[in-house]
Amino acid sequence: MTGRTATPATQAVRDVRDFLLANRTDYAATLAGFHWPELTEFNFALEWFDVVAAEHPGRAAVTIVSADLTARSWSYAELSRRSDQVANWLLSLGVRRGSKLIVMLNNTIELWEVMLGIYKIGAVAIPTSTLLSATDLAYRCEHGGASAVVAPTALAGRFGDLDESLIRIGVGPDLPSGWVTVADSLSASTTFEPDQPTPAGDPSLLYFTSGTTSRPKLVRHTQVSYPVGHLSTMWWLGVQPGDVHLNISSPGWGKHAWSNFFAPFLAQATVFVFNYERFDAAALMKVMDAHQVTTFCAPPTVWRMLIQADLTQLSHPPRELLGAGEPLNPEVITKVRQAWGATIRDGFGQTEMTCCIGNSPGQLVKDGSMGRPMPGYPVVLLDPVTGERRSDEGEICLDLSQPILGLMDGYHNDPEMTAEACRNGFYHTGDIASMDADGYLTYVGRADDVFKASDYKISPFELESILLEHPYVTEVAIVPSPDPVRAAVPKAFICLVADAAGRQVEAARAIFEHAQSRLSGYQRVRIVEFVTELPKTISGKIRRVELREREAVRVAAHDSTGQFWERDFR
Repeated sequence: MTGRTATPATQAVRDVRDFLLANRTDYAATLAGFHWPELTEFNFALEWFDVVAAEHPGRAAVTIVSADLTARSWSYAELSRRSDQVANWLLSLGVRRGSKLIVMLNNTIELWEVMLGIYKIGAVAIPTSTLLSATDLAYRCEHGGASAVVAPTALAGRFGDLDESLIRIGVGPDLPSGWVTVADSLSASTTFEPDQPTPAGDPSLLYFTSGTTSRPKLVRHTQVSYPVGHLSTMWWLGVQPGDVHLNISSPGWGKHAWSNFFAPFLAQATVFVFNYERFDAAALMKVMDAHQVTTFCAPPTVWRMLIQADLTQLSHPPRELLGAGEPLNPEVITKVRQAWGATIRDGFGQTEMTCCIGNSPGQLVKDGSMGRPMPGYPVVLLDPVTGERRSDEGEICLDLSQPILGLMDGYHNDPEMTAEACRNGFYHTGDIASMDADGYLTYVGRADDVFKASDYKISPFELESILLEHPYVTEVAIVPSPDPVRAAVPKAFICLVADAAGRQVEAARAIFEHAQSRLSGYQRVRIVEFVTELPKTISGKIRRVELREREAVRVAAHDSTGQFWERDFR
């Protein structure tokens, strides 16, 4: 590891970070005094992580607990040295500044080593979920312009049909032919020297996100928009130097970068991971106690499962409790508060930005509200139809007349989509919220039809496109069906071809099998209902809102008439 010292850019980021820590419980003072750092050059791995490693070499950067409860920690110094080796090794493979790499790894230490190594080079990471199918991966490699992939060797088969020129880097045993192993980086030099300073506006991350009427969008972040923009996320989380921060999130999704990478490292804290095979509330609490977790963030699905257990098993609850992804119902918040003496604080953001709204530490939390605008985020509500400013309810937008360092650089290779999202001087989130007299915002719903199931974003268009490939299907609409654990599961309203209409059981079985073979696990359709026609607008567009309302009524009435469940055909 090179003994790196702070640069002017490091100090600029540190000054803002220290201001946030000093005012961690003073919302008014923070908003009044906050300014994003002005950076022309910055490399998060070299000018932040390595500097922290030189100053606090023995502090744990990452701790991973395996399913058998064995634990291993890697210090900031160790991870700095290893990422130097990975960076040098990647250069030897032909990876260069600006090269794009699909990073499809689980929560193993190689994920952090590789991501930091990519940052040191000035290359571009495309984090990707290990749940994706071969079809999804092919699209992402092509659309993202990837020249290399990093993936577990056990998943190598999903890359079999991709271009032979793609550099294939494996993590794990049984290396397939044509692949190289990341273990070879252990023989590389532990001293990395960059070829030049890293321009702040260079791309660093490309994240795929779902839309309603197209293939997944590709969000482009710069060398500062996520790495430095997550100062707002750090402040919302309440994570401080030396904290042990546990965030339950899968790699490949934006929230993992939020809370398992940038925010804890900005705070000089420890990223804590528990790789359980099946969720077990008692085991989770045992691990949290044993390793003295101080800050804990989890999606609503996990919180809902936790309250089914005896929460008093946790003898030393974390100081900070966070929820993100969707609003939590009051029952969850109340039960956790009664057991642990702290209130779960909600927050809001997107893949396109860092945390822009949240309940910050030390402030009044109004149950059901996701809080107030974070420092550096000029949040306004606009009428979705007229574009006029509203003080009661409207689309969550950001005023682009003010600097917003934590916002994306745009959608990759799609200036039209970028212009549409940033039209009329505002960035449009597509999410609707209401605001009370104190400025607290409460989430209402999507302006379009995207929904979340078990904290994974689902695009109806993607699922519908796959189901329409089946010869039995003439029309289909995907909507969320309320679920007590997952919040929602994908349900398909399907119009069948004439000769299949009288064979619904056979049709359901065939369609579920088709969906299982073509969709990633988190996308799978769980319920099918056959209908003779779908509700539509005059212009012929399907009215999913009507179907959502119909489904909510059905679930509330416990009416299972005409429903086919995937579980019944396993």
